[in-house]
Amino acid sequence: MTGTGPASAPERSPDEPPRERRPWIERIGLAGIAIVLGGLFGVVAAVAWSGGEPFLAVMGGIGCLMTIWVGALTIVRG
Repeated sequence: MTGTGPASAPERSPDEPPRERRPWIERIGLAGIAIVLGGLFGVVAAVAWSGGEPFLAVMGGIGCLMTIWVGALTIVRG
């Protein structure tokens, strides 16, 4: 058996054309949207923490980090 495990699969089929990268302006725009939404999640986390809602604060913080992470990946990977 080849691969690293049962979840390993080819990224695309052999007859599919290679994926084109997004233009820089699109990447920057998508990353900007991710920063705005990540900031909103961060505000939710801060307000929830100050209001005594630790579960909502943690969930908002996780949402903030994940959104900013995906925005950064958009810039890097295209």
